[in-house]
Amino acid sequence: MSHIHVACGIIERNGKVLAARRGAQKAMALKWEFPGGKIERGESVEECVRRELWEEMGIGVAIKAVLPSHTHHYPDFSVTLYPVVCTIISGEIVLHEHAAIRWLPPADLRDIDWDEADFPVIDSYLAGVRGGEREDNQSGKGRGEKQGFNT
Repeated sequence: MSHIHVACGIIERNGKVLAARRGAQKAMALKWEFPGGKIERGESVEECVRRELWEEMGIGVAIKAVLPSHTHHYPDFSVTLYPVVCTIISGEIVLHEHAAIRWLPPADLRDIDWDEADFPVIDSYLAGVRGGEREDNQSGKGRGEKQGFNT
């Protein structure tokens, strides 16, 4: 069974969080997700999320925090998500990979049809919002470290 490593951007703006809807032709079609993509060999989590958000949406982001990673097992593969809380610092969103976006208050994040791998990420993010935390990842994973994953 294959295992992929994905950095995902939890983009905050004006008290809301961006959710992106996958296209109809993609795996997990029309599910909502945090935008991002596969971490390339030698790339840090932060480098990956910056690259992916530029490629997928045409935006530059500033990193606020790296949250704990979460692994989800599907029948055919496993995915480890590396969530990165960030804000837009340049560009305007243009959808190159997604069918739609929504800006949601944190309290409403669980109200849409997310891909199941994202629920632990949402829970971790909401725990930080409720606790007022916005510190760098406490576990040491991610922050500036090169991952070296095979993609």
